Amino acid sequence: MSKFTFPESIKSRPVYGTLAMRDGPAHLLVADGHGAEAILDVATPIMMTKAHIIYLPKGEKFANRLRSLNPISFYSGPSYSAATSRLVKVLSDAKMGLQVYLAGTEGLIGQAQNAAMEAGIPHNAIQTEHRGSIARRMQCVHCKGITEDVEIDPFICEHCGLSLFVRDHYSRRLAAYQGVCIDAEDPGNIPKSKGIYE
Repeated sequence: MSKFTFPESIKSRPVYGTLAMRDGPAHLLVADGHGAEAILDVATPIMMTKAHIIYLPKGEKFANRLRSLNPISFYSGPSYSAATSRLVKVLSDAKMGLQVYLAGTEGLIGQAQNAAMEAGIPHNAIQTEHRGSIARRMQCVHCKGITEDVEIDPFICEHCGLSLFVRDHYSRRLAAYQGVCIDAEDPGNIPKSKGIYE
């Protein structure tokens, strides 16, 4: 799958690079969907002798190819929440020098990066590569509810029903973009929804 080039934006918006193998005593690779392609691009046999892979397929068929890399451990699960305990375990057992690679959707990258930061890894030491869907993980600033995989602007909050403007403001702590009521000053004046990057 081709990589999406994100338009220039405000400073809080994440910037993604390309995964590159780094020396270290262990490697943690976390991906969803097409993020598996980034892992396949960076993986080497030597790296895999010290690697833990956590993969969330999201309907894609890369699990067998990732498993065939023969990492120390491999987990394929249905959702980020299902994988959280494994991710936390690898991070808590890690020694200094663990290399962290995150690839796939912004929602997965943000949540896994947050878990790694909580384990003491600085955010700028974590490699990220966006692959796949450009949908966003959004937080309603009014009810604080999180809506996953938002692809349109404005969108309706799943929790409180407000029509929200999709902002580029990103909270690393929440691993989510912020959505603000679009018709607060002029109730009912809601523009037609369009794709976020249209």
